[in-house]
Amino acid sequence: MIPVAVSVNGRHYREEVEPRLLLSDFLRHGLGLTGTHVGCEHGVCGACTVRLDGVAVRSCLLLAVQAQGCEIVTVEGLAGVGELTPLQEAFRRHHALQCGFCTPGILIAAEDLLARVERPTRAEIVDMLSGQLCRCTGYTAIVDAIAEVARS
Repeated sequence: MIPVAVSVNGRHYREEVEPRLLLSDFLRHGLGLTGTHVGCEHGVCGACTVRLDGVAVRSCLLLAVQAQGCEIVTVEGLAGVGELTPLQEAFRRHHALQCGFCTPGILIAAEDLLARVERPTRAEIVDMLSGQLCRCTGYTAIVDAIAEVARS
């Protein structure tokens, strides 16, 4: 077992973990933050996307021990209890989700894009979404929701 100290959604944790434990499994099973979904376990689908020290990463491609000393934000940390971020509100307004499995990863990736690019174009939004697999919505409503927030 290896000690890991991380900050997740503003809360500090110090846990003992197996050296081979994936960050996605640490978040879901170790900390109970089940908003981080695991789809492909190969970094392809984007469902496990979290922000690690301000950068969107695939948590299924990282070991928990690699996050030592880092600040992690999961979908549960985007807004306060009982609140929605402007992006989450836009997703609601545009019906930019159906089953919701991909939504946490897309929200994190979109927040990352909006933090890096002041006013992303639709093409930049579509490019970001090329790393996020959604089997239900067809992406149009997702692009519309992100574009709405990018304009505001």
